[in-house]
Amino acid sequence: MPLETTRFDALEYLRTPEDRVAYIEAAFEDGDPALITHALGDVARSIGMTAVAKEAGVTREALYKALSKKGDPRLSTLLGVTKALGLQLSAKPANPVDVP
Repeated sequence: MPLETTRFDALEYLRTPEDRVAYIEAAFEDGDPALITHALGDVARSIGMTAVAKEAGVTREALYKALSKKGDPRLSTLLGVTKALGLQLSAKPANPVDVP
């Protein structure tokens, strides 16, 4: 008897703002640009691409293209999308050191 499986859909798990933030944080912690782009796309789709594109100041088509598998969003697009998703990017030391 063959094993029955169902297709995984991340959008089913991105229902609350907290879920979305945790998902994107995990992608950034991994550090893989393709994974970050994919996670941003999943979160944008969970909210609605048209609304996110409008808030980010890009067309819906441009947003789909930037967040596609072959997409490589410009920094301005990335910042616009994160702002549209209600997120703020910040930097912290990769290897914190005790400062005397």
